[in-house]
Amino acid sequence: FEVLGECKGQATVEAALLLPSFLFVLLLALQPVCMLYTRAVMEGAAAETARLMVTGSDGGAEAYRAFTLRRLAAVPDLALFHEGGPLSWDIELSAASSGAGKVRVEIEGAVKPLPVLGAFAGLWGERNGRGDVLVRVEVSYEGRPSWLEGSYETWIASWS
Repeated sequence: FEVLGECKGQATVEAALLLPSFLFVLLLALQPVCMLYTRAVMEGAAAETARLMVTGSDGGAEAYRAFTLRRLAAVPDLALFHEGGPLSWDIELSAASSGAGKVRVEIEGAVKPLPVLGAFAGLWGERNGRGDVLVRVEVSYEGRPSWLEGSYETWIASWS
C-alpha cells in the first residue's frame, strides 16, 4: 500500500508544477486572441461603413458614425477587448462627392494589455500615454471603378 501512496503524492507534485505553467501559457494565448477579435470586428465595421458611403444615400457624417458605432458594439465592453467604453472609438470618415472618387473609413481603439503581458505590449504595436496598445484599421473603396466607362445612364442603357 505504500507504493500507491507514493504515486498519489507524485501526481500532486507534478500537478502543482504543471498547472501554473499551463495557466501562464493560456494567459499568453488569450491576449492575442482578444486583440484579433477586436481587429476583425473593426475591419468589418469599417468595410460595411465604406460600402454604405459608396452605395447609400447621403446620410451625413453623423449617420455613418452612428452606423459604425452600432457595428462596433459587437466588441465586449472589457478593457481586454477595448479600453474606454463604447463611445471612445476614434472614427474618421472621408466621403467622396456624388458617388465618384474614393471613400475612406479609419477606426482606432485601444486595448489594455494583461498585467503579465504589459511588458511585451510594445511588440504588438504602438502604445498610447496610458500604456494601452493602439489598434487601427483603414478601409477605402473607389466610388466608381476605373474600368467603368461613360456615365451611369449610358451603362444602364446598354443593358436595356
